[in-house]
Amino acid sequence: MTGIVVLGSTNMDLVAYVAHAPKRGETVTGREFRTIPGGKGANQAVAAARAARSGGDVAMIGAVGSDDFGVRLRQTLVSSGVDTEHLRTAEGPSGTAHIVVDHEGGNAIVVIPGANGTVTSLTPGDEARIAAADSLLLQLELPLTAVLDGAEAARRHGVRTVLTPAPAQPLPPELLAVTDLLVPNEHEAAILAGVADPHIAAEALLLQVPEVVITLGAAGCLYASRETEPFAVPAPRVRAVDTTAAGDTFVGALAVALGEGRPMQQALTWASTAAALCVQRHGASTSMPYRTEIDATETGAS
Repeated sequence: MTGIVVLGSTNMDLVAYVAHAPKRGETVTGREFRTIPGGKGANQAVAAARAARSGGDVAMIGAVGSDDFGVRLRQTLVSSGVDTEHLRTAEGPSGTAHIVVDHEGGNAIVVIPGANGTVTSLTPGDEARIAAADSLLLQLELPLTAVLDGAEAARRHGVRTVLTPAPAQPLPPELLAVTDLLVPNEHEAAILAGVADPHIAAEALLLQVPEVVITLGAAGCLYASRETEPFAVPAPRVRAVDTTAAGDTFVGALAVALGEGRPMQQALTWASTAAALCVQRHGASTSMPYRTEIDATETGAS
């Protein structure tokens, strides 16, 4: 593996744990509150760094604010082994995500971009870093201009582009044209394809991208490509306490496995094991497993 670059968001997650999420106009009493480093980009970077072999090459491109949250977000990435040379510091607040987690582990999230909104394009040096990578991981918590800029740079240099289309929104055709692997969840796939059934949605999405993985929560995931028959990969059966970073953990581990040359089905199984470990713990970056844990769990289940 020559490395993974993540072009994406960094947020401080402000997490309230409640019995049930409040409805409009309702006030509920929570049982706990935590501030936890997160953001879909940072989550994927930490997940990849922890899943990689010792000395794995994972770099983060994005921005943190000039506030205390920004200092903590950068420190979290560095302590997880992520290269932050291309992580900018923008004047003003860092991004925040306001998360409510219910007793079943489900969540509702409001994201305020903060410094992430300043990342509208690549800066000098970013493209060279992407060019040296095996995969570029993208999400939609940065301005679309930056996401497209990164994807086009990856295409120019033959780097695999993995796009998580979240938060869900219509995607410009020029972005899909330079996406190699699209990894939506069921909700996101339904919005992009205009149909709820994941099998039909996958077929529709293959008209726009070469490969699709639709994550299905506790049911696992569905893989489809233009070259092979689709297949499903089940998820390990576990009791979820917080699903906040499950999808990001899955993508980070999947990128590592593909970078190591694992066949897709094996890579998806390994990534599903990582996500299953994640949902059994609270928080985003705090819940992500290390490679030794993923390997030990997968070996124990086989």
